[in-house]
Formats: sequence, structure tokens, C-alpha cells
Amino acid sequence: MSKIQDVKELVETGKSKMIGLAVQEALDAGGQPAEILQAMVDSMSVVGDKFSAGDIFVPEMLIAAKAMSKGVDVIRPLMAGDTSASLGTCVIGTVAGDLHDIGKNLVSMMIESAGFTMVDLGVDVPAARFVEAAKENEKVTLIACSGLLTTTMPALKEAVQTIKASGLTGCKVIVGGAPVTPEFAAEIGADGYAADAGSAAVKAKELVR
Repeated sequence: MSKIQDVKELVETGKSKMIGLAVQEALDAGGQPAEILQAMVDSMSVVGDKFSAGDIFVPEMLIAAKAMSKGVDVIRPLMAGDTSASLGTCVIGTVAGDLHDIGKNLVSMMIESAGFTMVDLGVDVPAARFVEAAKENEKVTLIACSGLLTTTMPALKEAVQTIKASGLTGCKVIVGGAPVTPEFAAEIGADGYAADAGSAAVKAKELVR
């Protein structure tokens, strides 16, 4: 269906002013909301791959994510109650003592584009707050903890261990940030690690399926 192909191309090229109309045209042409959402998710996967490969950079990725967000706004009312298109809720935040949010925001947009409902706790998040948020929200399948400073790696460890000790079930923990390594993620008990926003979306889907 060419209208859906148009949507995919507009997301990849970050045409946020045109995407709303294109999504509506795809719906009018008989496209299903879930089908259009999947097309946008596929586009963001392409964008994520390009980012991971160093072919594009943060600004281009943010522009594409903004376009996807605008497109999702059009179909969201039509998908209310359609849980088949959702992978659940992801709680995300930067750990206590760390005020960096650009990387966390980028990861949040990418994980959302993969099909999650996002609950963003912001920055400087105490370990216990991740647990509270997971209990306050429905169908939390993933908790994403970000740490951008070497000095906050102990806080990242505390966050993961607090979540694991809380008794939460059906919920995976993914970590990331500049100083974080796969080895450190495994050592502190995280279920997954991602080096960048593109791979975070891929790993998020792997963890909850």
C-alpha cells in the first residue's frame, strides 16, 4: 500500500509537519491503525540501525522520533483498548545523583517507537521510585535505568538491586549510559544492556517477548 510506504519514508526523513496528513490518508485508504504503527516502528528500526552504524547522529534521530510521535498521535485514539499492538509499559529514568537527560530522552522515544507505553520519571530518580512507579502503573513489563556519570554507577547498581529485591514479577530491567558495559550490567543483575538508543529499542523488544 503506497500510502503506508509514504508514512514510512516521512518518518525516516523526519518530516513531522507532513506526517499527520500522511497517516490520515493511509487510514482513509483502508490502512489499519496497527499496520500503520508497525510501519512507523519499522522505519524507526532503520533509523536506529543507521544511528548505531554512525551514518546519522543524534539530531537526525530526534527529528525522526518527533515525526513518529506526531504520526502516533493521529492513530492513538483509534488504538485505545487494542493491547495487541503494545508490548506493555516501560518505566524509565536517570538514576539518583545524575541530571543528564538527553540520552535518556532519546532512548525513551526509541523504546516508545518499538511499541511500549512510556512512563518517564525524569532525572535524579531514587531507587525506590522505580519500584513505586512499576506498582502504580498497569502492565509494566520493562524498567529502564540510565546512568551517564561514572560517579553514579553505584546508584545504578542500587536501583537494579532494589528493583530485583522488590518482588516485582513479569518485569525486566535494562540499563545503559556512557560508563556502563555489558559486564557491569551483568554484574549488577540487570536483564539487559544497550549501548545506544537504537539497540535499546531492539533489546527492549527481545526482553519482554
